[in-house]
Amino acid sequence: MNFYGMTQDDLKAYLKGLGKEQFRAQQIFKWVYERRTIDLEQMLNLSKSFREELKDKLSFDLPKVLSHLKSVDGTQKFLFDVKDGNSVEAVLIPSDGRLTLCISSEVGCNMACKFCYTGKQKLKRRLEAHEIVGQFMQVTDLISPQGQRISNIVFMGMGEPLDNSDNVFKSIETLHDSWGMNISKRKITVSTSGVVPEMWKVAHHKVRLAVSLNASNDDVRTQVMPINKRYPIKDLFAACREYYQATGDRITFEYVMLKGVTDSVEQARELHNLTKSIPCKINIIPFNEHPGADYTRPSDEQIELFHSELMRLGSHVLLRRTMGRDIFAACGQLTSEFDNKPKQMDISNSKIGSVYDRNKNVKTAFTAEGVPRV
Repeated sequence: MNFYGMTQDDLKAYLKGLGKEQFRAQQIFKWVYERRTIDLEQMLNLSKSFREELKDKLSFDLPKVLSHLKSVDGTQKFLFDVKDGNSVEAVLIPSDGRLTLCISSEVGCNMACKFCYTGKQKLKRRLEAHEIVGQFMQVTDLISPQGQRISNIVFMGMGEPLDNSDNVFKSIETLHDSWGMNISKRKITVSTSGVVPEMWKVAHHKVRLAVSLNASNDDVRTQVMPINKRYPIKDLFAACREYYQATGDRITFEYVMLKGVTDSVEQARELHNLTKSIPCKINIIPFNEHPGADYTRPSDEQIELFHSELMRLGSHVLLRRTMGRDIFAACGQLTSEFDNKPKQMDISNSKIGSVYDRNKNVKTAFTAEGVPRV
């Protein structure tokens, strides 16, 4: 059994079946997660005979890192081998006071969102819990020598997390465990395209909810997100309200701006009216290009008009700064490895992007390289 696929309760039950004391699970968790020791011979508070027995019982294998790319803005992308010719990507995103890891939950995706590179790839399989935890552990081991530590986790990588909810929430329990990586659930966000029957689990596990909305009405949302045919906005928002009632936490609505499709000022007004009854914030995400994309990125001027209109109407809105676009690590750009897969995008002619501090209503400009412009 792969150790990283077991919660502490799983390990306790497993050890009990071997006739061992359950407190041994805490000891092993501490060795592996806190001390990053996987050599059983070094776990000296376990008896020698027990250590020998565990050698045939537990595996500590992590998914191999096939590639590691770094963006000019500090974003890092990792490609992981998850066996049988399959691979997934995870992204490490730096920002003021935090270091966020965007984790994948599936090889490919069933949702087929039209603007997403992953959505062009059919679902090959869902990741096991140990492969999800393994992404976190590999990145942790790579950055810890530099004194860095992952502070936040977002399930916004490849795949629909609620299409693989058992393994996603199992991995969250391990990463949250105080004997595990001790990541606060307030620092963990699960994003969904709108798998309504599974959304209650986000509240049950007390983590943050992000909803990939991307349109202000059913007609456009169905056009860009086929899942809307099954779970239209009315049903989706009912589930969002249930989440808020259960947790008291605001929902994050993610809105991808597609030129000529979702970027008009009229749609900004419609979006405000749609979301104003739910405590939320809206993340505006300018479309990130990828090979074979059917859409284009709106002009900076149109993005600014859309954003300003939402601000004027009183929406809690953030224009998300694009990160990692030059290495295809931005939102909607992740895929598995394949022949002739592009590694980099020329962004030398990109215009300046901007991000707003909602509290101070101050705009900070960034160059194409992601450097703050004073």
